[in-house]
Amino acid sequence: MLEVIGLTPAEEELYRCLVQLTRARVEELAERLHRPRTDVLTHLDALRAKGLVLPVGPEPDAPLRPLAPDVPLGGVLLRQQEALETARASVTQLAEEYRAAMRRHDAEHLVEVITGTRMLRERLRDLQNAARDEVLWFCRANPLAMPGQDNVEEFHALARGVRYRAIYEREMLLEPGALQDVEQGVRAGEQARVLDRLPVRLAIVDGRTAVCPLVPDRSSGEPSAAVIGRSQLLDALLALFESHWRTATPLRSAGPAERRADPAAGYRPDADEARLLSLFVAGVPDKSIASQLGVSRRTVQRRLADLMAIAGVDTRPGLAFQVARRDWI
Repeated sequence: MLEVIGLTPAEEELYRCLVQLTRARVEELAERLHRPRTDVLTHLDALRAKGLVLPVGPEPDAPLRPLAPDVPLGGVLLRQQEALETARASVTQLAEEYRAAMRRHDAEHLVEVITGTRMLRERLRDLQNAARDEVLWFCRANPLAMPGQDNVEEFHALARGVRYRAIYEREMLLEPGALQDVEQGVRAGEQARVLDRLPVRLAIVDGRTAVCPLVPDRSSGEPSAAVIGRSQLLDALLALFESHWRTATPLRSAGPAERRADPAAGYRPDADEARLLSLFVAGVPDKSIASQLGVSRRTVQRRLADLMAIAGVDTRPGLAFQVARRDWI
């Protein structure tokens, strides 16, 4: 079982026997394992070299005791995991280089069609793991292959400095737990915005590869998607994202009392108010806002009324206008 990290089956059996006995002499180990004494000595030397066995006392025939395995074997395991991650990243990069070379020489390779939830999920995972600069998302309700809470690759990429910009369809934020998932990403560094409708599901990585479904969401059967390389089609998808990004409403997460000055009137909404206003401007209904904030609907309405009074308006459209004009979110 431990052969993959450098412990042979014979060494593992000997170490397990010593763990059960807590301490033993060479003769006792040989008798229990039904092995020649010379064989046991050879494997004990190997275990000592790996930091797993230590003699109790200076005598040549002193009993032996086992040492904890997590430090010596854990270090070996960590190094192997790091080597595997490096190898996986190299394979992913090599695959992208292969596809890029094929696209340069054959127009048929500009678009690759993948079918099935698992294949789509794996490709999105690999693209994020290989991302270096930026990942762009159009996120619609009822994800086809990768719910937000399952996208752990985003947090790994954010941690290594990859920028994420995501636009969420308003309907998606009404799903149970959806806003909490979005806020977790925002706290990790994601830039999130909201629109009433998005034209399509879309992911673009480093401005060089896009993934876009080929059939409507309500179609039966396995989902299929096009993986699009550098081309005028990709340029059009990038322009589509940027045009929607400019008109989308920013989403802010709950956090410490971070404040932003209002240059018009000096009012400074705190983080909780900014979060309320971002949901309000995004068009989320009062009932859903109340559920997401953990307060009553009446409390939401009262807070909005207070903010309308501060902004000097008496209508909700007027409040939305003042929020944008005064840069409150």
